[in-house]
Amino acid sequence: MIIDSQTNFVYLADSLPKTYPKFAKDLVQKLKDNKIGFDFLPETKDVWAVDYMPIQVSEDKFIRFSYKPDYLISTKKWAKTISDVDAICQTIGIKTVKSDIILDGGNISKWENKVLMTTKVFFENKGISELLLIEELKNTLEINEIIFIPMEKNDWLGHADGMARFLDSETVLVNEFNRSEPSSYIDFLTALNNAKLTWKTIPFTSLSNIDPNDASGLYLNYLELENHLFLPIFNQKEDQQAIVVIEELFPTKKVIPILGTEPSKDTGIINCLTWNINAQVPM
Repeated sequence: MIIDSQTNFVYLADSLPKTYPKFAKDLVQKLKDNKIGFDFLPETKDVWAVDYMPIQVSEDKFIRFSYKPDYLISTKKWAKTISDVDAICQTIGIKTVKSDIILDGGNISKWENKVLMTTKVFFENKGISELLLIEELKNTLEINEIIFIPMEKNDWLGHADGMARFLDSETVLVNEFNRSEPSSYIDFLTALNNAKLTWKTIPFTSLSNIDPNDASGLYLNYLELENHLFLPIFNQKEDQQAIVVIEELFPTKKVIPILGTEPSKDTGIINCLTWNINAQVPM
């Protein structure tokens, strides 16, 4: 499995500059300044690239899961925002292996031989027994282990990339909740403990947002590359604390803060908006 720390090229949806112009301009400039290769995915209908683009398993193997999330296909209005991934991949020269399993890329937190995902995958694939689904996922992703964590309360997305990110094979980064921790968070930590994973916390303030769809304060939704890490900040006092923590956790990477308040109002930030891959030749 290709993990984030092995990636060196970033794709952005071509709809991003129109949807979040300030954020897109800032991100593109920072990519250029740091000489990071990037390009735009053509003819996209949605900015959240990580969700519908394939999972890179090896240098030349990309798994194209079925992108039919219940939160989009439930209405004609949102169903129209599903991009033609096959056409996109053909245009950029990426061949994919297709899977009928319904799974968003945002619900996969990757390490070399294992992944972490929420139980949302079971709800969206009710036609397959859980045991068979697990086995098919392992075979398709070429991994040995899948760690399932409970969905957060009132989380209609069901994505793992806002809950836990691998730091190494035995450690994940999680959000730092305050003392009024919901029971679901305890269940989440229990799942990690049962999988023999330890965790480190990073700042988290999203629970204080008035709008439940506002992801401001979700520092965990960073973009990690081989030599760089783009950390969302939100013009709040916790920004500097988050920068210090991330710099300590990733001492070999250049940490690049980027203001995420524009897209965060719509539930997502930089990991959601990017598709990063390991490109062996200039794209």
